[in-house]
Amino acid sequence: MPECVIVEAKRTPIGRGKPIVGWLSGFHSLEVLYKAFEGVLKAAGVDRKEVQQIISGTVTQAGEQSGNNARHAWLLGGDNYQVGAVTCDCQCGSAMQSVSMMDALIQNGTYEVGIASGLEHMSHVGLGQNVYNGPGFFMTPDFPWDCTPDQFASVVRICKKRGFTREMVDRFGVDSHTKALKAQAAGIFDREIIPIEAPILDENGQKTGETRMVTQDQGPRESTMEGMAKLKVAGDDPNAMHHAGNASQISDGASAVLMMTPEKAKELGCTPKARLIMGDLTGADPYYLLEGPIDSTRNILRKTGMTLNDMDIIECNEAFAGVVLAWCEEMDIDPKDTKLNPNGGAIAIGHPVGSTGTRLLTTALYELERTDKNIALCTMCCGSSVGTSMIIERI
Repeated sequence: MPECVIVEAKRTPIGRGKPIVGWLSGFHSLEVLYKAFEGVLKAAGVDRKEVQQIISGTVTQAGEQSGNNARHAWLLGGDNYQVGAVTCDCQCGSAMQSVSMMDALIQNGTYEVGIASGLEHMSHVGLGQNVYNGPGFFMTPDFPWDCTPDQFASVVRICKKRGFTREMVDRFGVDSHTKALKAQAAGIFDREIIPIEAPILDENGQKTGETRMVTQDQGPRESTMEGMAKLKVAGDDPNAMHHAGNASQISDGASAVLMMTPEKAKELGCTPKARLIMGDLTGADPYYLLEGPIDSTRNILRKTGMTLNDMDIIECNEAFAGVVLAWCEEMDIDPKDTKLNPNGGAIAIGHPVGSTGTRLLTTALYELERTDKNIALCTMCCGSSVGTSMIIERI
């Protein structure tokens, strides 16, 4: 049976998902994903003609991001139209599932070379535009579960159950921004980011003809507990405590992972960086919606026979501070543990939702290389009350 290795992983800088002010908002959605394809292949020194399949994740498949955007982004290259492509939706876990699926397709011999990736261009296609505009709604009127598609309402339930306070979630938000700013200043993200020359827009959203080089994420900012305390929480629930400073940012970005058989890597002169030990997708209690990382982490550790002590790096996606704090409570890990989100997370870096799964893998891989460590766990919550996890090992 063939094996599968990861030979390269790259991501775009992450821009704010707001028209005009977002550093990537001058691009069409397909162009952002194409930049990730182009960047990962260039970094690996692999020609486009070697790629046989694309699997990419996107949450809001509407407008610019509809119509199997993975295929159309690939076609922007102008050649090798024979490459097949699939755009999948597992909510925020979409890109992570693209890695699991590509790994399986290569290991069963269907392909030798493929790209797993993800895209979300939220300045152009707002989250939920494929839901709230209908026709219809994705839950039946008599849906047999007490759940809500409103993630802010769900995280209220999580925090209330666990007795989390506003101070706790604000502190986590401050720490995320502080770590990300420190990592940026030290150039830690530089190796994983594809520098992009991006169009500048005028106040009407039209291209000015000028460009800027975007080499880092737009989201991290100086944060204090005093500043956090001034921010208005989202929603009217009296127990609400999440806001723009302790929840993930609306963002633009794409990321890509180049995968192939070891034999093909040798033929192409590529040095394998890592392998996927296992991926997992697990259902969670719909009432709490976002506790999937707890269930998925337990599942993947049980199936691999590993423990969290075996993990050198852990990337638990910061959809909301309360989601990571809940995971920490169940896993008996201090939220300040240095191996947990060592360079910050989505609260500071941003969360282009369909891309974050492969962004987490990319960030974890480069942190393993930087620190000369071996094994990383990536885990994240997803809409539809599932959780996804992935364990990678450096080669």
